[in-house]
Amino acid sequence: MKYNFVKITTFLSFIFLFCNISNAQGYWQQRVNYEISIDFNSRSHQYTGEQTLKYYNNSPDTLFNVYYHLYFNAFQPNSMMDVRSRTLPDPDARVGSRIAELSQDEIGYLKVISLNQSGMELTHHVSETVLEVKLSKPILPGASEVFNMKFEGQVPLQIRRSGRDSFEGVDYSMSQWFPKMAEYDKMGWHTHPYIAREFYAPWGDYEVNITMDKDYVIAATGILQNPNEIGYGYEDEGVEVNRKGQKITWRFKAENVHDFVWAADKDYIQTTAQVPDGPLLRFFYIPGEPTKHWEELPSYTIRAFEYIQKRFGKYGWSEYAVIQGGDGGMEYPMATLIANKKTSGVRSLNSLISVMIHEVAHSWYQGMLATNESYFPWMDEGFASFADEYTEDFVLNRSRKQPLASLYKTYFRWVETGYEEPLSTHSDHYTRNNGYSIGAYKKGAISLEQLGYIIGEANRDAGLLRYYNEWAFKHPDMNDFIRVMEKQSGLSLRWYYDYWVSTTETIDYAITSVTETRKGVNVDLERLNKMPMPIDLTITRKDGTALEYYIPLGIMRGEKPNETTNERLVGQDWAWTHPTYSFSLDIPYADIEKIEIDPSGRMADVDKSNNLIILSSPQENTSKRFSE
Repeated sequence: MKYNFVKITTFLSFIFLFCNISNAQGYWQQRVNYEISIDFNSRSHQYTGEQTLKYYNNSPDTLFNVYYHLYFNAFQPNSMMDVRSRTLPDPDARVGSRIAELSQDEIGYLKVISLNQSGMELTHHVSETVLEVKLSKPILPGASEVFNMKFEGQVPLQIRRSGRDSFEGVDYSMSQWFPKMAEYDKMGWHTHPYIAREFYAPWGDYEVNITMDKDYVIAATGILQNPNEIGYGYEDEGVEVNRKGQKITWRFKAENVHDFVWAADKDYIQTTAQVPDGPLLRFFYIPGEPTKHWEELPSYTIRAFEYIQKRFGKYGWSEYAVIQGGDGGMEYPMATLIANKKTSGVRSLNSLISVMIHEVAHSWYQGMLATNESYFPWMDEGFASFADEYTEDFVLNRSRKQPLASLYKTYFRWVETGYEEPLSTHSDHYTRNNGYSIGAYKKGAISLEQLGYIIGEANRDAGLLRYYNEWAFKHPDMNDFIRVMEKQSGLSLRWYYDYWVSTTETIDYAITSVTETRKGVNVDLERLNKMPMPIDLTITRKDGTALEYYIPLGIMRGEKPNETTNERLVGQDWAWTHPTYSFSLDIPYADIEKIEIDPSGRMADVDKSNNLIILSSPQENTSKRFSE
């Protein structure tokens, strides 16, 4: 064959140039720096604010528009959040029809009074919870712009994380309270309207000044800059401040965060605790009989941080605040809001510890990794749920064989309803609230436990640390996570997420027969449902010894390490197209007590009744004897 050298070199030059351009662009993310000052009127529950935002366009794109989230506008009758809640078959009881019933002085709102770009006034349009802004001049790649804004807000009655006068008596839970720049990434602008689901925003530095009546105590994201002026927390050092009547400004700074939350109450007390080689912990709560367990919470929180830091990576800031507020548990950078009451009453100590651990785990998967929760909620809620189950085992000195057993049971029951939807569903668009919560939390957590079954727990755990080290503060997506785990394990894993995330196909494997042969036994297996998996099979002899028979899935392109101290045999690859599989063992039939698929329970097999065969006698368990 003859080659046209000129054409080939031209083609290779083009490929080389394309690769260089791609590498030059590489990874990028936008950045924001906020300076926000508000003057808060606790009598009207309203506030006025000024915001200076420096926006860094680190993308390769020229931007002609920007967008802000105006979350408080969702708390108005007939809003998208209101209608969505009232038309779901299983609305969240914390929302229900409550928004529809708000009066004018009970609704929430954010109003932009003025907005300019480097001094030039901008035209803008409010689309409920999104502010659409046409720029006076485009922001070029690598350039930055300064936006100055004046705004007004009204705090709604406390409904779904945010608001005033919570059902347990917290005055203000101030989440999603300021006009917040939307995220722009390789997928473009993320301007999803707020209907009470998830959040996604660029990292930046925040300077927030809150001027409020002096008798309020404020807890917030970030580090308080003027504690001596405030006096709060310094009384033991001889600082005496009159906290009645007048206003005072609380000044906070937070570096490299993607949100800012605060809460205020006249009756808050603060306690602190130090995590060895970790953050200073601050606890804000209203003292009394209902919150008596909060006095015990610091020691458990220290243990939680110690465990999570060791297993999942170093915490990224110097402080963390656990704040009584909201209507459940909700994570924010450097802080969480935790309601002390549930619908069933005041939280028990174990309930309080459990929700605290879950929210602390979010500091990793929402606070520092911050995957786009709208598209990958299972990578935040699910990974946090996985981490919190193991952390609870450590903190509460449990020794559960399978820490996620209850999550598997919930998933199995949900599959039986027929209402399951793929994890790839946008978090706002699940047909049912239960579909979202069971998918994102339970099935998302199972994704990691089952991954340990596929690649080995040691690889999975090392991969989670590697994932943190490579992607902290970079907004990774599913592909970034898959590639980390593939590099860690040396196995191909795309097939797993194609099924587990993009479909609702389920796993069901069965041992269909064990037949005695002249040389030993023949074992027949069948895949009854569509999702393929590698198979761990344990053959237990009557003398108590065990043999592991491992069947790799062909599309894995390899095998996991032996996770047991037992002898292991590796069978031929099982092709995903083949529903049946057979193999032979040179073990006398009479020597075998039982054969079981996945005794660890990590594979989410929806019908385990066909996973075990106990060999009492050849006649009871074989279809024929002495076959070759």
